[in-house]
Amino acid sequence: MRRRPLLTLALAVAAGTAAVTAVPSPAAAASWAPAATAQVHPGVQTYTAGSQCTANFVFTDGTSTYLGQAAHCSGTGGSTATNGCNTGSLPLGTKVEVAGFEGTMVYNSWLAMQAAGENDGSTCAYNDFALIKLPTAAVATTNPSVPVYGGPVALGAGTTAGESVYSYGNSSLRFGVTLLSPKRGLSLGDTGGGWSTTVYTATPGIPGDSGSGFLDSSGRAFGTLSTVAIAPLTGSNGVGNLAKELAYARSHGFPGLTLVPGTEAFTPSALV
Repeated sequence: MRRRPLLTLALAVAAGTAAVTAVPSPAAAASWAPAATAQVHPGVQTYTAGSQCTANFVFTDGTSTYLGQAAHCSGTGGSTATNGCNTGSLPLGTKVEVAGFEGTMVYNSWLAMQAAGENDGSTCAYNDFALIKLPTAAVATTNPSVPVYGGPVALGAGTTAGESVYSYGNSSLRFGVTLLSPKRGLSLGDTGGGWSTTVYTATPGIPGDSGSGFLDSSGRAFGTLSTVAIAPLTGSNGVGNLAKELAYARSHGFPGLTLVPGTEAFTPSALV
């Protein structure tokens, strides 16, 4: 399958089913900004050295708060460079703009794999995950809920073929047309030893949607948007397995890293 990463340069564009309810504890809900007014949340745009991507989910290690994005958002290779074990990247410490705040890239799976001498083909091809550490001011206006759909209710573990999937991404190439941001589609099943899922959505991911989070039919966070296929399944997207990406991050410098559940109920019927 020919694949292409989904970042885009920030040029002029930068100037149903029944609901499954996530019930956070009152303390957890109180620690986040209201979902309706939060500036930082899953699906927000991120800018790394002029390239625009999309954040997936909120994470914590008990001390700091992080926003996830695709590792290739800081890549220095060409548009078809998707092997994280031999493609260059900007260094850790690179600044990333998030909703007017300056975050810091503190983990990048491509850099981690290269430092570890990773040579597993599927891991190299599909482990596409990075962490942006949020400053205190940004954390104060962060909510971990996915816009429109709510959730995530928990961490997922892949999908089955034919399962409904949901995502939210607002590439700058859509010129602010937010009605195109929510995406609903189907999984075509897992590939790459479980490292990737091929999905079709009504509005496919486009450049700038890289890193967007994907929810399964129960509202669990199962993946991060990585690539667009240009053959043989034109218009489909490759979604990295989030559970595997987090496990790799935990074993390479972030042992306490966890997904933060959303404060809003998962409502897949919110948009039909």
